[in-house]
Order: sequence, then C-alpha cells, then structure tokens
Amino acid sequence: MAETKNDTANASKSTTEKNRRRPARGGSGADVTKEQNAEHGFAASKELSERLQAVLVDLIELSLQGKQAHWNVVGTNFRDTHLQLDEVIESAREFSDTIAERMRALHALPDGRSDTVAEGTTLPEFPQGEIATSEVIDLITERIDAVCQTCRDVHDDVDEEDPTTADILHAVLERLEQLSWMVSAENRTPRANRSR
Repeated sequence: MAETKNDTANASKSTTEKNRRRPARGGSGADVTKEQNAEHGFAASKELSERLQAVLVDLIELSLQGKQAHWNVVGTNFRDTHLQLDEVIESAREFSDTIAERMRALHALPDGRSDTVAEGTTLPEFPQGEIATSEVIDLITERIDAVCQTCRDVHDDVDEEDPTTADILHAVLERLEQLSWMVSAENRTPRANRSR
C-alpha cells in the first residue's frame, strides 16, 4: 500500500510533538492568608535579583560542564584531573545552592531550569566526546574564570544594594579563583624553564 503525503505529514507531526518539551504546569502556589504570607524584611530589587540570577546560572552550568568533563576526560594524569573536577563540581553546586537560597531569603525567585541556564549562561558550550586531560584543564579553567568574571561584573552593584550578599560573592570568588589557580597549574611550567 502506498504511503500518502498526509500519512507522512501526520507521522512527522507526531514525532515532533512527542520530542517537544511540554510547558510547565502549576507554580502559582496555594492561596495563603495574609498572616501566612506576612514575610517582612529586606527584599531584593529587580536588578539585584537579575544579578544574582546571572551568577546562579553560571554556577549551575559550571557544575554541569564539570561533570561532562569528569566523565569524558582521558590521558596522562587522568585520575588527578578526574578528582580535581569533583572539587570544582562540588564547589559550584554548593555555591549555586547558597546563591539560590540567598535569593529566596531576599524574596527573589531563583530559576535553575535547564532552558533558563542554557539561555542565560556566559559559559561557552562544552565539547562532546573524550577530551585529553591537558585540554580539559584549559577548558575548565576558562569556565571557572568566566564565572569569576560574572561575579566581579555584578559585585559593585550588588554591594551597593546589599553588602551581605556581596560577602557571599566574596566567598564564591575566593574559592573559584583558588580552583582556577590549582587547575591551571596542571598545564603550567615553571617560569625559570620558560626562557630556555
């Protein structure tokens, strides 16, 4: 029996619909009484929320790319690099949780959904497939540095509105810049040997 154009179109349509993400449902929360919803205190401005959101998506993306590298790194010093990536991932996850919870404490809404992270991150896409340890070192260092740059880009404005939140950014920067140094040192040679 010959397939008609209509059959092909319907098959194509059902495949497209099947692979398409469904829109989220819910999220409005239950109605609460005035007494139940009587949160008070400092509330983040829209600008502060957006700045923290920018840091949040970069941290989430760093943890995801760290895992991608962790699974696919190969070559000399594999085990050391594999374990060092765990440190990067753990720090990024911890700090993303800290930032998101700080946002909630300031009555802002963190958004860690995959689509939001992919659209909002400043980190370049991580390559697929096996990657040599030396290349992974460079790629992860670049990504750690990108997150640090996002923190530095928003820091002064965050500090202006909320110094307490700026203190959190200080902790993020301190740890990530330490990790950047430690990871990048894997590919460095001593300065004395560079001139030879």
